[in-house]
Amino acid sequence: MSGATRRSWIPPVAHHRPLPRTPDDTGAQTTTTTTRTRTTSTTSNRLTTILYSAVAGVAGGMEPSPLTHQPRPEVFQPKIVRLYEALFKDFPEDEADAAVELEKSEGFWKEFFLLKPDRPSLKRILDETTPGDLLHLHRAQTRQLFARAVAALKNPSGVADLHALETLSTFMIAVLAKKYTNPSSDIIEVLAGLDHVDTVLTEFVGQLEQFIRNGRSRPGTKGCCPNLVGHKDREQGTACTYRGDLQQRAVEVALAVTSGAYQTSLLTYFIQRDLFPAIIHCITSPTPEPEERIPKPFMLLGLLANYSKFEFQNPYQLRLNDFVNEQVIKRVVQSVGQTCLKLRNQYIEVQEDLPEGWTLSGTLSGTLNKIGLGVIAPGGKPPPKPVYDEETAKKMFSELPGHDAAVLLATYDFTHANKLFSLALVTDAATEKGQEQPFASFISLTSYLLQHAHLSQRTTYYSHLNLMVFRLLIEDPNLCRRMCSEESKVPVRLCRQRSPYLPLIRAERVMATAVMDTMVDAINHNLRRRLDVGLYTLCVGILLRIISYMSRTRTRLQYHWAELFRSLLSLIRFLNTYASDLKGLSQIDTLLDHAVNLLALGLSAGETFLPTPAAYDDLFYKIVETGEILVKFRTTYGLANRPSNSIDTLISVSTHYKEMLDGNGGKALGKRTGGGQLTSLQVAEVIKQGYETLSIQAKEGLDSWEKYREADERRVLKMMAREAVGDVKGLIGGF
Repeated sequence: MSGATRRSWIPPVAHHRPLPRTPDDTGAQTTTTTTRTRTTSTTSNRLTTILYSAVAGVAGGMEPSPLTHQPRPEVFQPKIVRLYEALFKDFPEDEADAAVELEKSEGFWKEFFLLKPDRPSLKRILDETTPGDLLHLHRAQTRQLFARAVAALKNPSGVADLHALETLSTFMIAVLAKKYTNPSSDIIEVLAGLDHVDTVLTEFVGQLEQFIRNGRSRPGTKGCCPNLVGHKDREQGTACTYRGDLQQRAVEVALAVTSGAYQTSLLTYFIQRDLFPAIIHCITSPTPEPEERIPKPFMLLGLLANYSKFEFQNPYQLRLNDFVNEQVIKRVVQSVGQTCLKLRNQYIEVQEDLPEGWTLSGTLSGTLNKIGLGVIAPGGKPPPKPVYDEETAKKMFSELPGHDAAVLLATYDFTHANKLFSLALVTDAATEKGQEQPFASFISLTSYLLQHAHLSQRTTYYSHLNLMVFRLLIEDPNLCRRMCSEESKVPVRLCRQRSPYLPLIRAERVMATAVMDTMVDAINHNLRRRLDVGLYTLCVGILLRIISYMSRTRTRLQYHWAELFRSLLSLIRFLNTYASDLKGLSQIDTLLDHAVNLLALGLSAGETFLPTPAAYDDLFYKIVETGEILVKFRTTYGLANRPSNSIDTLISVSTHYKEMLDGNGGKALGKRTGGGQLTSLQVAEVIKQGYETLSIQAKEGLDSWEKYREADERRVLKMMAREAVGDVKGLIGGF
């Protein structure tokens, strides 16, 4: 730049000079105004002089200003992240310096909890720290952070309590996920130290209980929230969610500890301090969208109730037994239904499985589209969902259900322990018109779980869990009567993502028929050489219990019985074909008895529950058709020597009709039609004729079964608790 150009710029000094006074202004201004005007004028003149001198100095070749231009950083680092690094990364190598800097100042911690937490950054910093470093280098810092966070809960200032809870949740997730040599003692060292663990953790759990119970509404606090942070757009007239937010964050901290330390002794502090009343109070708190705020407290209750429940008398189990608050139970049931609906819809997002209905609007839209007038079709079609190839869909299905499925563990425990909850689960209607009934959503989700149970062990465990809920409900005669009555009719969407398909029922149906469809689908879609015998025993056992009840009470339901009996006989064929792989499996004998005895019950008492003679005839036809396989089946598994098995009943019926078909009755029909093989109609005619000479020697107790004992499912329930713990970690860790 030339010298002429440099000298051509003149700073706008005149703009900063004070304006001249008019005669009218002299007597009108106060002393304060005069002082402010003079101060402003003086400051402006000084700024002008500094600016003019700097420019003139550069233009005249004088020494440049010491002020330098700092380059703009590519990424701005939040102040709270710098505090995280000061706490965990800026660690002096010299031990003497370290001892001085270990204890952070009061100002540091006040600022720490007033700033909004950056949870991903805190987790990243802690994840980068090894368990050894936490124990030896950063032990003092972790203890300080934990103690200061608890102190912020005890004496909140502004939003420090909310930030402390969010920080604690992230901190616990990261710290408890480490692989320690001695988990219980090492975690105690990181959090408090052996000398102070009882005092610190007791105070910690006590503060959590208060926040879970009451949130912000505690003695000594004013207003619903500081600076309207709990109101939408900070408008005074909107509903405040701050109390509910605090409760949810406290529950998340408790979930982080419960899931992270599930195999350690730390949970004894949650067992000794009864959190049940606080959790129930949290569930009943009047907050917007309560169904969305109930699942996490309910999950917490499920984890606590399952903690070492087979080793000692868990107090949370006793609480579930004695609980009688119907309003709370109804809220929980509605929340369970909404969660099941959400989990079910995740499967539908991968693959839409419901055929498009034949409605007037749909037909009209289709016609208009065909003739090029789709623009005027009533009601636009929703955008089509993406269609995935088979491998991609299979991978996506294997990752389902989502982490919210952990709520199913608590659902099982409440069903097992509490008759009032079981009744509400089966009978409660939807709260709004057009919504699914909670139990209909539960049945629907179970059907999707069972069709994909083979894809992952996790899905298998959740399938087992829901089947155990069905078994508990069916074994209660009052609930079974309700499920088999016309009063229970509801529409239920069942999974149709894999063939073979059962008949599609769009209308309302009796609940028991939807449960039976779910069991039949499970039998059809999980046949593997490595058979899940426990799952099949549950499915066939549930069918046996429903049909036993129907037989005793002479309840006849309209149902596609042919599909049920076909599936049972297909299962017997499969068991016969792969006997070498299946003989030594646990519970195989129980499965064999259930399958055979259910068919024998149909033969001996079918007229008591089958709705039409045609359905009864069809069962006999299928037994006759499978006669040779049944004989081989008896020999392969040695069923003739099992007093609890009714295979001889099936074979005697098959033999009776085989003799008729090979004898005069069959020959007469053959001659009537010109000889040759008999048609299915002719065989059916022989079956009707054979009723007169048939004598079914059925064993006693075909409609009896053993009542559910939780101890028999101990291994599965322990594994299920671990899966739920993993899902809670994933749910809380996703922030």
